Amino acid sequence: MQILLLGPTAVGKTALSTSLARQLNAEIISVDSRQCYKYMDIGTATPTEEEQNGIPHYNLSIIDPDQKDNVANFHKRAMQWKNEIQSRDNNVLFVGGSTLHTQCVIQPLDDVPSANEQNIADLEARIEKEGIDPLYQKLREVDPEYAHNMDGKNTQRIVRALDVWMQTGRAFSSFHSDDDTLTVPNDMIVFGLQRERQQLYDRINRRVDNMFAQGFLDEVRAILEKGYSLDDPGLNTVGYKQAIAFLNNEMSREQMISNMKTKTRRYAKQQLSWFRRWEFINWINLEKYNQDQAQDFILQQLAAKANNN
Repeated sequence: MQILLLGPTAVGKTALSTSLARQLNAEIISVDSRQCYKYMDIGTATPTEEEQNGIPHYNLSIIDPDQKDNVANFHKRAMQWKNEIQSRDNNVLFVGGSTLHTQCVIQPLDDVPSANEQNIADLEARIEKEGIDPLYQKLREVDPEYAHNMDGKNTQRIVRALDVWMQTGRAFSSFHSDDDTLTVPNDMIVFGLQRERQQLYDRINRRVDNMFAQGFLDEVRAILEKGYSLDDPGLNTVGYKQAIAFLNNEMSREQMISNMKTKTRRYAKQQLSWFRRWEFINWINLEKYNQDQAQDFILQQLAAKANNN
């Protein structure tokens, strides 16, 4: 059995997923575009060893921050892990909220062309000369859906999306199946976690505060001391952008924290907008169900599905 547990950032996926995995004899594959990077545990809320609670986890801290990653690479890794887990007669629990990564475990990507190295070089040269804003505006013109749902002005994703458009004349988002043709595998069931908006935003604000209490700035300093920078794909994301700007005296501590909270709340809103298009999600409101009740609901749904098969 495959279970997909999705939801916006900070909604409460980690605690529920490890408890659920123990009940289901499952192993967890993180469906997150940033937790796969090394050295970035605090800023990406990568589950700690204690939070993992002895459950095998995959796609955590395996890629150097200067290495490019994409949805296709993730899908290849995830399918290999899935096959290994199922070969042990264990269940597979996908957990995360990165939208395209989540979509590709439901249904593989359409035939996206490989990167054109000349296009990539040309686009990166333009960024060097003009900055990222002109390319971001171009992406908004040719693929407004992808630009809207992206995590800020992510250089790697902008370049990749424009590369695909330059090769095919098609929006990058068009290579992902439309919602009305998205088919959930027979052996998969999808659950979504949600909270009331203000409660979710409060949790996001507290998470950001806790990141600093846990030593987030020390984590960023250590990454920079290893020679990495904002030019590296892994660091080009909310949190690290603001922290590096603060360490470079480009914004105050108050601005850094406020900006991180605002950007993260905006990202959570984008995640929910994406997921709410999928009618096959079994939603669970964690303001109405505690963790045990949510787990019981999931187990009941899985049992019902098993009886119907």
